[in-house]
Amino acid sequence: MTSAAYIGRDRLDTVSIANRGLNYGDGLFETMRVHRGELPMWQRHLVRLREGAGRLGIAMPDLAFVEARIAELTAGVDSGVLKLLLTRGEGGRGYAPPLDAAPTWSLSLLPLPTPQGALRLHACETRLAMQPALAGIKHCNRLEQVLGRADAERASCDEGLMRDMAGNPVCATSANLLVLRDGRWSTPPLDACGVAGVLRGWLLDEGLLEVATLSMDDVESAEALALCNAVRGILPVHALDARAWPPHPAVADLRKRLAMAYPMFSESREPA
Repeated sequence: MTSAAYIGRDRLDTVSIANRGLNYGDGLFETMRVHRGELPMWQRHLVRLREGAGRLGIAMPDLAFVEARIAELTAGVDSGVLKLLLTRGEGGRGYAPPLDAAPTWSLSLLPLPTPQGALRLHACETRLAMQPALAGIKHCNRLEQVLGRADAERASCDEGLMRDMAGNPVCATSANLLVLRDGRWSTPPLDACGVAGVLRGWLLDEGLLEVATLSMDDVESAEALALCNAVRGILPVHALDARAWPPHPAVADLRKRLAMAYPMFSESREPA
């Protein structure tokens, strides 16, 4: 793995044990697909990063400097995953954010995940807490997802379906949920919990998806299910616990639409 950490324009060899991201999860991250030395969805990731930094009151690093470091790290890389981590920086003991903290940010270059076929989902016992102040942004407090993925692993499934405290489906542990009902794709609202994925945002902007409150009955009776995220694209779902779905042409069509806009997703197409 290739990585680098910075405070402002200064490169660091190590991150301090006093870093608030390490101690409290006081930070944000973006996980981005690298394609032929570029980040095709960078602007969408940047919008979400800025939104999260604004809500948490964390200063953004110098954009030109960050983009120059990204270009250095991804030059000549045909495919991969770039993770950008931004924390508030160092602080003393206690939750109160220091007013003079210098934000720390880092870049890590990772391999692209191995393509999978249609996924098996498990309805996780772990629920998502409702906190509108943090909903939508990709903050570093991800223990709910860690526990949810452990639920899925114990059930020998590929991914976990996460529900809110009322029992309504919200998302997968690391992807957004797409539900086909009456020939239309919908996805749950994320105003109380969950992460607003950048690919979900693209699908909404293109008019290929609509936001709708869904119940577990809606999900289990759906014509088809799929997941989406900005690294792996649109992933067909084969089963949710005991409920199974055959391949559906609407999933294949949605994936073709995505590949037309972002060819990187046509090179790792998994079976529909």
